[in-house]
Amino acid sequence: MTVSRWIRAAAFAALAFALLVIGAALRPLVLPEDHTATPVLNAIEIGFAQDMTAHHQQALIMVQRLDRDVAPTVLRLAQQLSDAQRIEIGTMLGWLRLADAPPLSPHPMAWMHADAAASHHHSTAVAVQSTGNTMPGMASTAELDALATARGHDAEILFLQLMFRHHQGGLAMARAADQALTSGPVKEAARSMFQSQSQEAGVMGVLLSQLGGQPLQ
Repeated sequence: MTVSRWIRAAAFAALAFALLVIGAALRPLVLPEDHTATPVLNAIEIGFAQDMTAHHQQALIMVQRLDRDVAPTVLRLAQQLSDAQRIEIGTMLGWLRLADAPPLSPHPMAWMHADAAASHHHSTAVAVQSTGNTMPGMASTAELDALATARGHDAEILFLQLMFRHHQGGLAMARAADQALTSGPVKEAARSMFQSQSQEAGVMGVLLSQLGGQPLQ
């Protein structure tokens, strides 16, 4: 190859390289690159954390409204429930802050009807669907007011009845989240909640029976 041909070839290669560099530089302007980061939590994880936070908060209200003069066994159980659920609320609120999500959902229980949960675990989604947008196991305002005025044995029975039903609802939510999610800390937390609340519900069932009460229908 003569010198002139080599120069022309080198010039052509340099021009091609320059065009390549310019094209790469202009690419984000013509075709903006997608810099969207992977979400910290998906929709099901956010919805579960929001709704379970609200669910736990009502449990704390029940503990607050329980008569302090009830039997030590019931009072001790109430305090243990309060301590455990406060920790879990703190964890879930931390996740929601990281995900830049509000602490409470404007559409409670919407995550239960997400396509992922419905397609892979249709029976679980339908099982809770009958409750609409109401979280399962939640006490009414009238029931909470009744608990606030109940005393002694009546307070023990009503507290255990309301908290037992409350835990049954929490178990349904935790089971649904565990089954809908494939991995991650939210799935692990949901599974842990299911295990701990199953044990707590068992204790409450025994205490309720010993006190002559029956679970609410």
